[in-house]
Amino acid sequence: MSTLQITDLHVSVDTEDGPKQILKGVTLTIDDGETHAIMGPNGSGKSTLAYSIAGHPKYTVTGGSVTLDGEDVLAMSVDERARAGLFLAMQYPVEVPGVSVSNFLRTAKTAIDGEAPKLRHWVKDVNKALQDLNLDPSFGTRSVNEGFSGGEKKRHEIAQLELLDPKVAILDETDSGLDIDALKVVSDGVNRFRAKEGKGVLLITHYTRILRYITPDRVHVFVDGKIADQGGPELADQLEAEGYDKYLTKV
Repeated sequence: MSTLQITDLHVSVDTEDGPKQILKGVTLTIDDGETHAIMGPNGSGKSTLAYSIAGHPKYTVTGGSVTLDGEDVLAMSVDERARAGLFLAMQYPVEVPGVSVSNFLRTAKTAIDGEAPKLRHWVKDVNKALQDLNLDPSFGTRSVNEGFSGGEKKRHEIAQLELLDPKVAILDETDSGLDIDALKVVSDGVNRFRAKEGKGVLLITHYTRILRYITPDRVHVFVDGKIADQGGPELADQLEAEGYDKYLTKV
């Protein structure tokens, strides 16, 4: 069983004019085996939620709590959160020149597990993960995200997800910049992950197209740093048809 529980979370960010409140009391629970989609207009706080859970130093938690299986996530360092079972796929993955994909993956796996994976099995696992994501084995020799297309960056992140095998995956606009073929490949990878026992997914997106491939259990509408509405998968279809106007007029 894995449960990510977010309770009355308030988060601010420093600006030239002083602290600005971004999240204004978010409560959300992702239970074992559940996929939650967060949708909303630009600037509503979706990415802030993702980065705050992961521990980005830019964001200051001013109230509320985040727990993973009852453990206080906010008291953990960034690397401790990863070892506890949290995974973040960033909207804009950073380039790491001079560090190969294969070295990066093995170093990350070693850090999370506390011991290096057995090389023979590890190479086999990496090659399978790359193959499943339509990436050539030579991809492992390239520097992390350097010169990658948008689709390669996203597929690389899903390869990380499969190999690092966290408890909860937070995916920040994983569909951004993907063509139809890449979207299907990435979605298949997410579905393979969430089909495993004891996994949770928090999927942040602007659009419903990825939800045609990854069916959420719950959909939450973010507006002005709060959850303005929530429901089942049918809510995503409603948003596709009607947009966010009815929520924005209430802000």
